[in-house]
Amino acid sequence: MAIPKFLVASIFLALLALHGVQALQSNQVTSKVAPEDAYSSKMDCKSACAERCKLSSRPNLCKRACGTCCARCNCVPPGTYGNYDACPCYASLTTHGNKRKCP
Repeated sequence: MAIPKFLVASIFLALLALHGVQALQSNQVTSKVAPEDAYSSKMDCKSACAERCKLSSRPNLCKRACGTCCARCNCVPPGTYGNYDACPCYASLTTHGNKRKCP
């Protein structure tokens, strides 16, 4: 009677281990695929920030700040000012003084 219980328990543990290994392998495949998709959908921050900062009194400073925000958020609001609702991440970034970081 002890042998069948041992046999059932060992089969159960083997199946459980096999399931864990398969889950781990599928998770690794997913993590390798995701970054390629993320890089392929990057926007052209340089041209988007040039458009955003074209009327700025300090265009170099504006483009640098905009470029940092664009790199983090992968979006730039349309127009030369405002329209922060089009890119919530861009609007949420602040400096140490709690002022908006992104122009």
